[in-house]
Amino acid sequence: MKPIVAIVGRPNVGKSMLFNKLVGQRLSIVEDTPGVTRDRIYGETDWNGRTFTLVDTGGIEPRTDDQILSFMREQAQIAIDNATVIVFLTDVKTGVTAADQEVANMLLRCGKPIVLAVNKVDQGMSPDVYEFYNLGLGDPIAVSAVHGHGTGDLLDACVAYFPPEDEEEEESDAIKVALIGRPNVGKSSLTNRILGQQRTIVSNVPGTTRDAIDSAFENDKGKYVFIDTAGMRKKAKVEEAIEKYSVLRATMAIDRADVCLILIDATEGVTEQDTKVAGLAHEAGKACIIVVNKWDLVEKDGKTMDKMRQEVMRDLSYMTYAPILFLSALTGQRVDRLFDLINYVHEQASTRITTGMLNNVLADAQTRVQPPTDKGRRLKIYYMTQVGIRPPHFVVFCNDKKLFHFSYQRYLENCIRSTFGLEGTPIILSIREKGDKEE
Repeated sequence: MKPIVAIVGRPNVGKSMLFNKLVGQRLSIVEDTPGVTRDRIYGETDWNGRTFTLVDTGGIEPRTDDQILSFMREQAQIAIDNATVIVFLTDVKTGVTAADQEVANMLLRCGKPIVLAVNKVDQGMSPDVYEFYNLGLGDPIAVSAVHGHGTGDLLDACVAYFPPEDEEEEESDAIKVALIGRPNVGKSSLTNRILGQQRTIVSNVPGTTRDAIDSAFENDKGKYVFIDTAGMRKKAKVEEAIEKYSVLRATMAIDRADVCLILIDATEGVTEQDTKVAGLAHEAGKACIIVVNKWDLVEKDGKTMDKMRQEVMRDLSYMTYAPILFLSALTGQRVDRLFDLINYVHEQASTRITTGMLNNVLADAQTRVQPPTDKGRRLKIYYMTQVGIRPPHFVVFCNDKKLFHFSYQRYLENCIRSTFGLEGTPIILSIREKGDKEE
């Protein structure tokens, strides 16, 4: 698992600006998936050869003063629970405030490494920075999020706290499975059914599970770690700020997972919120299984399952590659089938295909459907190669990217799938012009 660096602090100290400066332009939006949040509060970056996830707990602007502390506690707590290192950002222009002191006290209790940064120090070292020693968090590092001054020192201080790389890569052979979905679709019930014990609080109150909980599990099918996440709520029911953090929790669980189980309530069908949850897993490139839970509560005739399957495929049209399993966490119906499916999609996402085999498929595809032309110029595709797994990532080299129409990309993806399967996993197809560097 990659180290996580969380930026915490009160509103308006420049957290989002520092986040954007550190992540730079790497924050790319992959594919236009319906309902996927564009307001990214996490990103990946690297420093001194170490890659890590950066989390911005910013963007909270409480309407009244008395909300500030509770909101700040909420955002900081989530970040604290998940982070490897915490960057506590303060503002040299306001000096140390009571709210800063409040956050510092909370951070001191958490036992995690803390790097204190003083923002808006635009020229050299300001004597005002020394006041921040009063917070009792060690040496303050002067930074300017606007100009980027001091960010190197800040990142050096963070990386110094990362666990050694060999430790980080010592991944167990267990498949990590995240259960995601909106509140009350039965994530905790399913986790409990699988584990055979009451591990997480189950009740009919949406949002009972507050944080991601990990449970190791082993059976004759293999070793697994189940990550049960807090459900994502509808915006209308909850303050937008809190909503953002439930999405952040789920996002972090998705980031750590190998396989995502997207739970849907059979009695309600696919809601807008479900498309958003599924979109996060799809966008993260994870192997996915769509689990239709509470199947015991649905009145059935001979066609009920097929009808529901078609509805799910229609509403989640961007992930038709994901297998659908109908089960009941309450009665245990079909829960045992989950393990074979988890193993299967994980295997599919880890598939490697030789360049020779890929180019046979490519030649065949071009023979059947000619590459597109534009103003007399025809797209020429030279060759295709696989550069990554989980998800399978292919690079196609051609004469001109602009001629590579989206529909032809989709056609090629379908050709790859029909030949090699790759069920349950998204595919990344990168287009390069000849002369571009190969990844």
